[in-house]
Amino acid sequence: MVKGRNYRIPSSSPYTRREYIDGVPQPKLVRLDMGNTKAGFPCRVELVAKEGGQIRDSALESARLAANKYLETSLNVDSYHFRVNLYPHIVLREHKMQTGAGADRLSQGMRRAFGRPIGTAARVSPGQVIAFVEVNEDGVEKACEALKRAAYKIPIETAIIVSKKS
Repeated sequence: MVKGRNYRIPSSSPYTRREYIDGVPQPKLVRLDMGNTKAGFPCRVELVAKEGGQIRDSALESARLAANKYLETSLNVDSYHFRVNLYPHIVLREHKMQTGAGADRLSQGMRRAFGRPIGTAARVSPGQVIAFVEVNEDGVEKACEALKRAAYKIPIETAIIVSKKS
């Protein structure tokens, strides 16, 4: 089983060429836009990355679920627009090493093996917006709380920024 912390800090250049890889799993991120996507809201609350790193698709999906569930229960569905700004393009690969007796003899010739695809991730740079919520002025506190709940699921340090649209 692969641990998410193994892929939090990028160790090599991103690999996105899916046409050369067989069996890349679909990203777990189901929807990017939620709520009322057509209305214009005056306030915008953003979840911004403080540091660079990679966020796996399962972490993005759980953050989306946590934030959207809180917004649905605390606000009306027509009174917010929630969007996840990232899409997991990078293919993560793992070379499964043999463990136990005789593992040293097998693994010597496969040191820099390509590996099999195990999932996808999105690479984030400092200051990049991970997700945002657009609401009316009376829903700013609820939007901040929703993004705070989403930030618990994200493996890198984040900040919440509130701004008004002009």
